[in-house]
Amino acid sequence: MPREFAIALVDRCALLPSQPGSKHLRPIIARRDTPGFAQGQPYDGKGKGGPLNGGTNKALDLLNPANLGQEATDAGTVVNLKWSFSDSHTRILNRGWVREQVITDLPASNDIAGAQQHLEKGALRELHWHRVAEWGFVYKGQISVFAVDEEGRNQYETLNEGDIWYFPKGEAHGVQGLADQNEYLLIFDDGNFDATGTTFMVDDWITHTPKDILAKNFGVNPSIFDTVPSPDPYILNANVSTEGVSSPYGTLSGNSSYVFHASKSPATQAPGGGGTIKIVDSRNFPVATTIVAAIVTLEPGALRELHWHPNAEEWLYFVSGDARATVFIGGAAARTFDFTAGDTAVFPDNAGHYVENRSNSTRLQWIEIYKSDCVVDISLTQWLALTPAPIVASTLKIPESVVKGLKKEKQLIIA
Repeated sequence: MPREFAIALVDRCALLPSQPGSKHLRPIIARRDTPGFAQGQPYDGKGKGGPLNGGTNKALDLLNPANLGQEATDAGTVVNLKWSFSDSHTRILNRGWVREQVITDLPASNDIAGAQQHLEKGALRELHWHRVAEWGFVYKGQISVFAVDEEGRNQYETLNEGDIWYFPKGEAHGVQGLADQNEYLLIFDDGNFDATGTTFMVDDWITHTPKDILAKNFGVNPSIFDTVPSPDPYILNANVSTEGVSSPYGTLSGNSSYVFHASKSPATQAPGGGGTIKIVDSRNFPVATTIVAAIVTLEPGALRELHWHPNAEEWLYFVSGDARATVFIGGAAARTFDFTAGDTAVFPDNAGHYVENRSNSTRLQWIEIYKSDCVVDISLTQWLALTPAPIVASTLKIPESVVKGLKKEKQLIIA
């Protein structure tokens, strides 16, 4: 285990894993299931519910048995917390495409908007900037990113699968595809990302500025700008560039770098067994002060333990596998959701939840995102274990011996 993952919990940014030898064993309890739910029908075989006789999307019903009332512990009113990128409109562009999830798609996601973007080799996500921060994760191919900050420092760098970038609010940047096919996840720290005044394209600005002003500003003939495209193409074809530009003000490197090569950073085995967690936040990626992440992998049947996050909403993108999560929002209200690859979700600020790998044979992986400077969670088990046993026993009406047997070390994932 890397040294930084063994440090004590000394502040709110202390890293999540505790002791690797403190694995917490749990009994195997069969999930309640009936032929009704297995067939996409909302009845439990015990007199509750009945068949669907009206119009319904059978494929969706079979993928989402939790929406049919499979979990008897669900109660109250909890708004929808799930969106699939497959439900998003895809903008097909020259040599690429993009599809988004913004607040109008998932109104509960106030802090975060997400997108998938695809570039063919040489395709360029044109030069632009945002009024919000941008975070990216490469999951297919190889790309280059390039940026210049307000001090004139610049960076041109190649990213491979598993690598991450972060552009602070207002920083000028672009992205280019280097492999034959390239794809990545984009994150922005504002759910209302499509609002006017959020993204600014350089060619769009040029074409809406008087040419005599452009000539004076750049010291060139105004006819130079006759061929600037309008409207902006968003993604355009270009030759692959590997040429850097020397800046007299230096480069964005070290703690100022906008790139974190997470592909070279090993994941940490969870103390409870059953999976790994790789945390990328301001402790190991110093510029990332408003968007941080954890990349989580669960082995078949494993559970991301019951917990909550005291500092932010949690936004999730499911990379592979099948998952189930119940979200508790207080006031006796809870709702269960089923997830598969390509789904996104948001768990409200401080809402209690778990994530379970529903498969007996396939790993589950997701990326969780927070609008914060660090990844923080509070474990339900650890909280109860570190509270006087008589108090917990009296509250939950359980034996003190059970409370005293709870693990005091955070487990994170339970095998």
